[in-house]
Parts: sequence; C-alpha cells; structure tokens
Amino acid sequence: MPLSILNDSAHAETVAHFARFESENVLERVRALDLKARTEGLASISPASDPLVGIGMEVNADGVVTKNSYGVLDLAWQAKEHPEWADMVHAEVAEIRDRIEQVHGVRIRFIIWAGMGGSIEDKTAYNALGLLKGGPQFYSLDSTDPAKLMAIVDDMQKRAGETLAKLLPATLVVGMAMGMTSYEPVVNLEKLAGLYDKFKIDSTPNFIYMTLPGSVLDRFAGPRGYKRIPLQLDNDNTTAGRHSAPLTRGSLYPLAFSARDPKFGPEVKKDRHPRHAPDLKTWISESFLTGEEVSEAFKLASFLHAQGLLGRDKVTLYLPKSWDAAALWTKQAVEESLGKSEKLGIKIVIGERFNGRTYRRPDDKRQDRVFLAVQIKSEEHPQGKGITALRGAGYPMAVVTFPARAMLSRYMQFIHHVTFALGYLRGMTFVTQPAVELYKAITSEIRAEAEKVGGLFETKAWKSLGHPRRWRGVVGIETPESLAHAIMYGAKSGAIEYGELTFFGDMRYSEEGKEMRRTLDTAAQRMFRVKLQMVVDVHEGPAMNHSYHEMIIGHGRCFSIVLLSEAQSRFAVAGYEPDYHMTQFLATKMALESRNRTVRALLVKDLSPESLAVLEEFFTETAALLGNI
Repeated sequence: MPLSILNDSAHAETVAHFARFESENVLERVRALDLKARTEGLASISPASDPLVGIGMEVNADGVVTKNSYGVLDLAWQAKEHPEWADMVHAEVAEIRDRIEQVHGVRIRFIIWAGMGGSIEDKTAYNALGLLKGGPQFYSLDSTDPAKLMAIVDDMQKRAGETLAKLLPATLVVGMAMGMTSYEPVVNLEKLAGLYDKFKIDSTPNFIYMTLPGSVLDRFAGPRGYKRIPLQLDNDNTTAGRHSAPLTRGSLYPLAFSARDPKFGPEVKKDRHPRHAPDLKTWISESFLTGEEVSEAFKLASFLHAQGLLGRDKVTLYLPKSWDAAALWTKQAVEESLGKSEKLGIKIVIGERFNGRTYRRPDDKRQDRVFLAVQIKSEEHPQGKGITALRGAGYPMAVVTFPARAMLSRYMQFIHHVTFALGYLRGMTFVTQPAVELYKAITSEIRAEAEKVGGLFETKAWKSLGHPRRWRGVVGIETPESLAHAIMYGAKSGAIEYGELTFFGDMRYSEEGKEMRRTLDTAAQRMFRVKLQMVVDVHEGPAMNHSYHEMIIGHGRCFSIVLLSEAQSRFAVAGYEPDYHMTQFLATKMALESRNRTVRALLVKDLSPESLAVLEEFFTETAALLGNI
C-alpha cells in the first residue's frame, strides 16, 4: 500500500511528526494499554499514566476511565486470534432467518435498518456499492421524517406487488444506536412495531437491536421481547458507532444476510473485489493491516496534520469507482472524531469532480485545500486526469495505492488508523462526540415545552422563526438579498471558510426529496464553489447531526443553511406524525446559535415542482448577488 506525498511545502514538519510514532513507541503502547484494559479492567487504568488514555478512552469529570474505545483498532488484532468469528456470524444470521421462517413460514425479503450516523452509513455504502446485491432488499432508515418510512414501504409494495400485511412477516427490522440517548431509532421502531400490531402480526422474531444496556433503545425494545444483539463479537463495548465498521456485528450482519442462504440464497462467488456480498472470512482478514501499512497510515496523518497547521485543512477526497459510495462514511468517521477543536479542524470534502476553476491558486494565501487520492492498482480512477493536473499545478497531495482487488474493509481500517494518528498528533480524543449530544438535549427541551403549551407551533423555538411573508409565495424567513449579505459578511470577515445546506427531510427514497437534493446541489455549486471558491456540503438532517455535525459546531467557520418544508408528510397507516422531525430542525438551528455559529433557516411552502422551481430561483438570485472575495 504505497503512499506518495507530493508538493509538501511542510516536508520537514511532516517528517518530524511521523518520527514521533516510532520514537514514542505509539503502536506498542496502544496495544499494551488496550490489553491491560481488557484483561485487568478499567479500574487499572490511570489517565495520568499515558496520554493515550485521554485520546482513545472516555474519562469522566472525576478523572475516572469509564470506557475503553480502542476497539476500533483492537477488533482487528483480536480477529486474527479468532478465525471462528466469520462462521459465528453466519450461524447467528441463520438462526434469525430460521426463527422468522418457523413463526411466519416465509424467508426474509426485506431489511429495514434504523440507525443514525455511524450506525447506518457503512450499510448505506455497502448497499450503494452492490455489496448487498443478491440478499434481501436493504433500506437505510436514518431519519424521523415520516416521508422516508412511507417511501420505503411504498417501494417494498411496488417491488413485490403485494400488500404491506403480506410483506411484514418477510421483513427484518434492525435498530442500532450506540449512544445512550439516541432516540431516532426508537421513533422508527415504535412506528414499525405499530404496523405489525395493526395487522395482528407477531413482530417478536422480526425485530433485533444493537445498543448498550439501559439505553433509550434498550428500554423500548427489551420489554417488547425483541432480541438484543451484542455489537461486538468479543461481547465487549469498546467502539463508537462510527467505528463499528468493518468488524462488528453491526457491519457484518448485512453482508452475511446477503451471502449464501443455505435454503434460498445464491452461491457466494469467490471474488476478492465483488459487486456483491463478499466472503466474510476474506472480508475480516482484509482488515489485518501489515506493519508497513500502519506506518503508511501514520505517515499520511503526519502529512495532513502538517498541512492543517498551515491552514490547509480541507481534505478533498477522490476515491476509486469501486469505493466511491464510501466517501460519506469516511467524512463522518474523520470529522465526527476530530472536529471538536476550534483551533484546528479537518474537513473531508466529498462529492466533487475535478474543476480547477473552483480552486484557489496554489500560491494564494487563502488556498486551504489538500488533496487525498485513493486508488486501486490496475483500476482506472474516475478523477485520473484531474489528479494529474493537480499534481502538476503544485497542490499538496497524497496518493494512496491499494493492492489490486483489495476489499473495502482494508480501506476502512486504514482510515481508522489515520484518524487515530491525527488524534495523537493533536492531543485530541477521537472517540467522543459532544456536539451531537447538544442538539439531542435541545430537542428534548423543545419536546417537553411542546407538551406543556399545546404543541410545537406554540413553543418559543418555533415562534422565534417569525411568520414572514414568503418570497414569491414559497420561501420564507430569508430573501436572496439578506442571505447573500450574510454570506458575504462571513466570507469577507473570515468568519466562514465553507458552507453547508441541510434539508430536514428524506432525500434518498421519495421523488420530491431527490428533486430537493438536485436543487441544493445546484445551489451549492453556484453560491459557494463557483462564486466564493469555497467547499460546501449538501446533506440530509438530522442524519448530518450524527455524521459531520461535530465539525460544524465544534470547529465552526461554516455558513449553515437549514431548510424545512412547511407542508410535512404524515404516514397515516403507521400513525407517524412529523412533530419530532420538525423539532430536530429547530434544535439544530438553536444548537448552532448557542455556539455562535453562523446559521440561516429557510422554510419552503412545500415540495411541489412549482415550489422547488422557485427555490432554485431563490438560490440563483442569491448567487448573482454574491461578489468575489
């Protein structure tokens, strides 16, 4: 896995940072510390004994270690000693299949996975990359927008040509939440369980969940008789949700369900780089990085750290076609881990094709990008010409080349080592996510107030939005002039360095949501990339809150635009109302404001073609009003 570093103006600093890993015996210390925690218990660990404690373990206000989170590295080390793990996963999956067949007499045809951020983004990537092909139809349920669940159910019925009552027995519902307070999966599981009850179908064999004992999810699912599955194969709790891929049950189960079903499924092809379910034994073994590969990960972290100190902290990621859908997983894994510091951040820029017009010149003091190209040997890279042009122009760049037919699990474990190494160089814990907890707490406060005052629209949070006249009858709160003025003020003052547009609603399954995504992608290109030569994110809320929200609220320097449709979907059959989803929109805005982050809210009348056309005009006018800086 050779690493090439090009145009490194901080070469001496990169070399010095890298030398620390060997001179300070970092990897050996991590392994020893993790082993001590697992064999002697957390009580044996003192935060003062080694800085690594504060980097990869959770320590409370009293200085007591409460969790070892080095499972992100340790699970691969353990897996080498447990070759039976792959067969164990297959046996467990077979047991779940058999239980549904025994109770309902059907095979699993659909999987609905309810989770947020790290609890879902690996599965979403697997599905998009074709790794779940041949198994049950997989759906990512990562929103409390009723439209998302409704669109999933509609798609199931269209594919099968059968009623929902006929399909529920053949559906496996998985809830996953590795935080004690994550409530979104509970909202969705509650509505799904209600559908089973409505049609008088025993849901007990169809629901499984992965969470911590005593969590909000556990308190809901346990009393209903649903089966709790330990996340880790060692039955320990040493990983955060975003670190659950590629080696926990939460990451392996979807692959196993798409592998050969002894009774119904297709044969597994012995292919190391498939567009279908990989062989689990090979998948697991591919995560065993060699000493040289770990060294290359540390070297890449040293380069990125040195560039970050120079202000080049926008890491533009170019992935090979085989792994392109893993970009969001990468972004979330890095930014949620390392976005806590206002002083020094690291942003993973995804979803861009090479476009030299949107980059500042290499010699421009405001040039804040560094490029990371990941390639697979013997595979043509979709951004090959752009990578060559950037190298020749003198932009700082790292190129990592994976072996031919390497599996995604190898890349994932490599990224985990890079993230850990960056945390070490920055003296920063990479296993907590305090900003995620902030918006959750505010959501709870607004919900409690709504219950007292008679509904969401009577709360102070909703009333604070005001009741403005809509621009051209569609877009409320801001005008193109006010939005453009705020963006330019932030850009000229240096308060903002990038932008983000987050729509609180489904943009994956519903046709209206897909159109909203296209509208926002166009707006992002026009307003931020072209006019301001800034990077920009487009995503869906509240999933964003569990993915890269840590960077937005922790490090800051972002211009946030959060959008909500005033006309909300209601899934009547499931009794699913949009109140909680709308509350999360308000809570996100308030969380950003509480940290003095720049945020503007937009209310859109509805998601009709006419309204989306007006919204596009709104952003077009905003872009036209933006000057150059």
